[in-house]
Amino acid sequence: MSQNYTSLAVFLMGAIALVIPSGYTYGAALLLLGSFSLLYSRPALHLQQEDKQIMAVLALYSLLFCVQLWLEGAGASAFDRPSRFIFAVPVLLFVLAYPPRLAFLWSGLVVGGVLTAGWAIWQKLFLGIERATGYTYVIQFGNISMLMGIFCLAGLGWAAVQPRARGWMALLLLGALAGMLGSLLSGSRGGWIGLPVVFWMLYRAYGREIKRSSRIMVLALLFSGAGLVYSVPQTGVQARVQQAFTDIQLYTSGESKNTSLGARFDMWHGAVLLSMEKPLTGWGWSGYQQGMQALADKGVVIQFAAEHHAHNEMLDTQARRGILGLLSLLALYLVPLRLFTLRLQARDLELRALAQAGALLPVAFMDFGISQVFFGHNSGVMVYAFWLAVLWGCMRTRERQLEEKTGMGDR
Repeated sequence: MSQNYTSLAVFLMGAIALVIPSGYTYGAALLLLGSFSLLYSRPALHLQQEDKQIMAVLALYSLLFCVQLWLEGAGASAFDRPSRFIFAVPVLLFVLAYPPRLAFLWSGLVVGGVLTAGWAIWQKLFLGIERATGYTYVIQFGNISMLMGIFCLAGLGWAAVQPRARGWMALLLLGALAGMLGSLLSGSRGGWIGLPVVFWMLYRAYGREIKRSSRIMVLALLFSGAGLVYSVPQTGVQARVQQAFTDIQLYTSGESKNTSLGARFDMWHGAVLLSMEKPLTGWGWSGYQQGMQALADKGVVIQFAAEHHAHNEMLDTQARRGILGLLSLLALYLVPLRLFTLRLQARDLELRALAQAGALLPVAFMDFGISQVFFGHNSGVMVYAFWLAVLWGCMRTRERQLEEKTGMGDR
């Protein structure tokens, strides 16, 4: 019964994340509610040192952030997003105790990718919306859609060893293409920057399993698909790419900073200047805006830059929370990345698929964070924290299963 519950919750995390308002919260909320059952069921969790490391970075980021906000005297609403990271800790324990069926995890991502792409197509081509945005901010929509597509590619290793391998692989490829399409139709360029790293990681994980002729065919499909999407004006991709070059030219020539990229460059410039003034403590949640406004009043940055966050996760964190805040953010990225990466050459493809998805999660978020403060939005917090808990819990469960079968690990 408990496994059915976690399977449904994990399915919903992927399937409805972007197609209903706050869809990314429902599956996570079900897992959090279910975790209260651990108080009376008290299952044997067999926690290892690495499990504690994952829980520690989630808790450290959350608690340190909340303490800094408390010392600053921030309002209650400021604690909402950082507090959610610590809620992922009991979810991780719940997933370890009652792991979901992996078919529900991967099929949820396929359904989510297809529904998201369909929603994006409807908004873009039929409603005439310039950039598909779903029910959340356009950048969040595009990048989370991209993430679902990336996860589907990671799941190909799992699909390859299933009884109906070809059918599962076809579905996951469909989900991957749909997730990428949703991102492209949103015009969120930040997520595209890291795709070479993502494909390199996927190749490192699965390259030896794929015939040379198949690799060439996949590359040909990727390049031809990208060329087709770029060449069709209705997708808006060509216009977004060309606009990026125009923005850079206008900024470097000094002609205009009031463009999408120009404003970001000023935000980054301002955040760096503020970080240099208070590198240890940062400016605080509200002090950051005051510091940026002072720079705008002096003409160092444009007024628009003073009214928004830095549009870069690390720069914004350093400027607001100082070196301790930045270190806690880096730990949140790098500790899971290192631990998942240790399993990327596992002989068992089901384990390798989960490790691949887990490693791609922080890589994708570091990419998204170049041009957006992703943890400044509920969607970014919920997706990162709870998918980290789910993927780690599922991967560790698979390791335990292999250890029980062979009496040894499978790294």
